[in-house]
Amino acid sequence: MEKIKLIFMGTPAFSVPILDALIRNYDVVLVVTSPDAPIGRKRVMTACPVKELALKHNIPVFSPTKIRTDYELIKEINPDIIVTCAYGQIIPEGLLKIPRLGCINIHGSLLPKYRGGAPIHHALMNGDKETGITLMHMDKGMDSGDMIIKETIEIEDNDNIESLSNKLSLLGTKMIIEHLPAIIKGTLPREKQIEEEITFSPIIKREHELIDFYKTNEEVYNLFRALSPTPLPYFVMNGNEYKIAECEKVDVKGKVSRVVEVNKDSFTIMCQNGGIKITKIKPFGKSIMTVKDYFNGIKKESLMEVEVN
Repeated sequence: MEKIKLIFMGTPAFSVPILDALIRNYDVVLVVTSPDAPIGRKRVMTACPVKELALKHNIPVFSPTKIRTDYELIKEINPDIIVTCAYGQIIPEGLLKIPRLGCINIHGSLLPKYRGGAPIHHALMNGDKETGITLMHMDKGMDSGDMIIKETIEIEDNDNIESLSNKLSLLGTKMIIEHLPAIIKGTLPREKQIEEEITFSPIIKREHELIDFYKTNEEVYNLFRALSPTPLPYFVMNGNEYKIAECEKVDVKGKVSRVVEVNKDSFTIMCQNGGIKITKIKPFGKSIMTVKDYFNGIKKESLMEVEVN
């Protein structure tokens, strides 16, 4: 057990294996997370996964609404080092100066590519063949600090946001445990990010989830991968919203952004260069169902040549 005071800052499930490993190897004196948030249709106030793990280990939790103005508790604790992973807020410069060993971030991309809050989503949306984890020193910018070390993994054709996030979370866990001793000793070099190679990955918003069938079926399928299993991409047909829960690329011809094939358990929407065959769907306000079950309530033939948007 390292005799240093470590504060961990993180929020989603992605960060949980990393925190768990740090707890087993270091003296984690405080966990900083996002505040509890309303979840589900009943909007029940719920703790984030990182907070749940911290409380399980009886580690104090601090959940400020605005970390940029509310970090007095961290100043009082005076940690030796802070490790962050998918925390969700920009860390103010004053806080960054508190730990004597600095603040280390575990970022889900190969920096300087995909700075920002949704690097894994954007890697999938753009059809990248590889991604990785970067350990980096934090500064006052967004993911702009000096890099420490990077490791690459392959993005497989069947990866979606869930599977790829799980792989990167495990990789980040391995890397921080392997390299944190050298970071603490100050024996690892710092590498500046190349300005010309910087790209950004903004947080996914509602407008990003709408499918544009005038793109290639590869692009539409990559969007599906990036948003599956949640929140799922959507389209509008006959004035109603539908989310795609299962689909595949197929070779068909027809008018773009129209239903071009209908079978007993699927229907296909034409894209720029081929189709997206949909086999599971989520009508607005309903649960995910097979297209076969969806057809129990409508005449499937009525979908032929229907325009979608």
